[in-house]
Amino acid sequence: MKSGLSFLIAARRCEIDELDRLARTSELVGVIGRLVHALQRERGMSNMFLASHGGRFADQRGPQIAECMALEQEVRAGFDQLEADDHRGAGAGHSARLFSRIAWVLPGLDALPALRRRIDALELKPAQSTAAFAKLVAGLLSVVFEAADGATDPEISRLLVAMFNFMQGKEFAGQERAFGAAALALGRSDEAQRLQWQHLIESQERCFQVFTDFSGQAVLALWRSSQPDAEVAELERIRRRGATSAPADVPLSQAWFDCCTRRIDAMKTVEERLAAVLRALCERKTAQARSELQDYRQLLDTLAPQAGALFFDDADAQAATPAQFGRHLERSVLDMVQEQSHRLQAMSDELETVRASLNERKIVERAKGLLMAHRRLSEEEAHKMLRQTAMNQKRRLVDVAESMLAMADYLPMLDRAPSR
Repeated sequence: MKSGLSFLIAARRCEIDELDRLARTSELVGVIGRLVHALQRERGMSNMFLASHGGRFADQRGPQIAECMALEQEVRAGFDQLEADDHRGAGAGHSARLFSRIAWVLPGLDALPALRRRIDALELKPAQSTAAFAKLVAGLLSVVFEAADGATDPEISRLLVAMFNFMQGKEFAGQERAFGAAALALGRSDEAQRLQWQHLIESQERCFQVFTDFSGQAVLALWRSSQPDAEVAELERIRRRGATSAPADVPLSQAWFDCCTRRIDAMKTVEERLAAVLRALCERKTAQARSELQDYRQLLDTLAPQAGALFFDDADAQAATPAQFGRHLERSVLDMVQEQSHRLQAMSDELETVRASLNERKIVERAKGLLMAHRRLSEEEAHKMLRQTAMNQKRRLVDVAESMLAMADYLPMLDRAPSR
């Protein structure tokens, strides 16, 4: 018959299996980050190529596409590994949502060659190219989101939340680069355009604030040092110019593109550091868990016969413990089980705190989806409506979103209401 320590060892093995799974998932997140960055660069080059009717970035696109293709193969191999783990029973922690996200994004990767051919043939407008790449990047980021949401270790979960929000903020920065370059090149500016630009700026700020809340001091220091005052001032200067009605300014459009590119490349350094910290944390936690498992196994034969006595009377049982067992046997199996239970409860409590950020995002996204479906609004318009309502009512955005979801059954009636 198995002893209590045997099941404690089994619990530790489960924990190690979960840490191994998180390590593989975290490694995949890092590769996805590199692919997203490469696709963002390709998107920027493709936009300038299309806007110039093939006159700019024609030579640079080829090597960039080759880099994207190599990273794409790494990501696909990572996806395959997750699926193989699941077949072997090593991926029990992988959620159905994670695999659903992967299933959704793979057709986007399959469609990349056709998209590139259309860009080569100048068959797309820059906005169409931007939208296509943005859709694919959004799919890849949704995989990262589900990886963060499925993490069961709070420290690892915190870093995954930081990583997701940083990658999402970086994507909004990439979209702003494309949007601003087109706006400055065309020279037209209206209220809708200014609102869209402001939406991209605010979206970045929200993401980077969550990243700041959840990442460590070393990464934050690198993030702050990667934003020189001169670069920030130049970015803001061109933003203000873009918000005014002004004639086309192609040189300024190029200056904006270069400024944003330097900023996004600096973000990649921060992203890589965050990925390295995440890998190191997984390795450290796994090594610690394996060491403790080995200690448990060494104690199994010695402590198991005394577990019953220790349960009812720790003091007497410990006093009766033969001296030759050494100081490692002074703690009872019950002590170890209780310590493990308290540690897991503390981890669960911290994990709930970490996941609150992800849950708030889910609620806001669902509310925006309802508004988009029932009021025929764009994503920017839906977010603006939620934000404005929150400001008017002096409430948090997530609270307004929750109220909106609670009234979901009444939203079709709003669709028939007269516009104001």
